[in-house]
Amino acid sequence: MRRQDPMVWMLADAVELLSRADRLRRQLHRADQAAAVACWEPPVDMYENAHGLLVLIALPGVVPERVQVSLEDDFIRVSGDRPVGAGFAVGEILRLEIPYGRFERQIRMPAGRYQLASMQLNHGCLKLTIDRLA
Repeated sequence: MRRQDPMVWMLADAVELLSRADRLRRQLHRADQAAAVACWEPPVDMYENAHGLLVLIALPGVVPERVQVSLEDDFIRVSGDRPVGAGFAVGEILRLEIPYGRFERQIRMPAGRYQLASMQLNHGCLKLTIDRLA
């Protein structure tokens, strides 16, 4: 049921549509100019503290052997592959919202010098600990 004030429900609808559009933008395949293959971008959370950065990347169904991480200039590059139907039996697809295939994400880091301290893949999230160098 809609609220009486049209500004309230119109704003709520607009926020929901923007959120949905952003999710679709991340999930849709894009042309990867460097490798000339289609790939998707996983969602990322990044935190900064006095010691460096903590980066969480959602990679459901991806095993560590299929992930590559590199620090390049002022970017973190995470790439790899999520196989189609990982862990599922053959059958009719009713819904397919989690992207599969090649993925790549470049994340701009704040100004400074960094080094990758640790990389852990647990419960579908890749956790990168990146130390700030003096």
